[in-house]
Amino acid sequence: MSALTVLDVTRSYGRTPVLTGIDLHVPAGTTTALLGPSGCGKTTLLRIIAGFDDPDTGTVELGGRVVAGDGRGVPAHRRGIGFVPQEGGLFPHLSVAANVAFGLPRRQRRDRGRVAELLALVGLDAALADRSPHQLSGGQQQRVALARALAPAPSLVLLDEPFSSLDASLREETRRAVVEALAATGATAVLVTHDQAEALSTAAQVAVLRGGRLVQLADPRTLYRSPRDLDVATFVGEAVVLAAEVRAGRAHTEVGVLELERGTADGPVRVLLRPEQLRLTDPAPELPVARVRTVDFFGHDARVGLELASGRAVSARLEGRDLPEVGDAVGIAVRGGALPFPAEGAVPAPDGAPEDLDVTWTPAAH
Repeated sequence: MSALTVLDVTRSYGRTPVLTGIDLHVPAGTTTALLGPSGCGKTTLLRIIAGFDDPDTGTVELGGRVVAGDGRGVPAHRRGIGFVPQEGGLFPHLSVAANVAFGLPRRQRRDRGRVAELLALVGLDAALADRSPHQLSGGQQQRVALARALAPAPSLVLLDEPFSSLDASLREETRRAVVEALAATGATAVLVTHDQAEALSTAAQVAVLRGGRLVQLADPRTLYRSPRDLDVATFVGEAVVLAAEVRAGRAHTEVGVLELERGTADGPVRVLLRPEQLRLTDPAPELPVARVRTVDFFGHDARVGLELASGRAVSARLEGRDLPEVGDAVGIAVRGGALPFPAEGAVPAPDGAPEDLDVTWTPAAH
């Protein structure tokens, strides 16, 4: 396993900048998710790391060796990187065993025992070895692709939206198998995804890209609980954003007076709550009252759409039992504190300010 370090990487296509000053460190033996909307530059960054594209400026180091930049580009096939594309990329004319063995050194390709070990590593039965790719489910195909990528013990594994074509239940099962396989081999991995839940549940750290910039790098809990700005907050999960007035260190909002998770000057702000912080009760004189407009039931929990007295729509996440009915009047209580952000129209901190990038990270398992 090897650490990956990306330093000040930029890339433009013509006059269109795609990546601007990307700095990223992936510690050896960990998984980092590149998270962002379509067009943010995450796939371009992955291609540069893999060796399929070159940066305009900056460097990529793998295990302390410069593999891109400074005029020392190493060809993709010599970087020791395993790659799992979005659709698996299996060879349709080869059996499962032959696909997996293709990733092995030539002298090991006839070793059926090694193929069986690799299939077991990704949670597949050795009895599948003689099947063709078209005889497998989508999740099985992705696991075979991972086995092929892991076969030569690469320094780094890159996964490009590997679960996006799978249905919900198969996606979760396959994701879990991939995480376990990466952990078992101690592989260093980079996962590209636009799925927030996938990034938060899979990676030890998450790099959020927006407009070609890395705007926050943090472990999943920090990213969800302390997003850099409201754009990050609303991208990595559902958010309740309210106008507020801070007086004596507390935020006065239309859902009550709230404690703050961090200090801020008195005056107008916007505050962030997560929907699971809202607790619904019977109406009471001391509580703000809202009207239930929608109830989306998911079994284990539910999303309840509320209309506040001002007409603003917000959502609460509740357990899937004892839910209110559409049209009910409910009281709102807030659990925990709120995060303050500049009021709408306020000038944000310029890029490059100390608070611009959260790089605090504590090593964790896959």
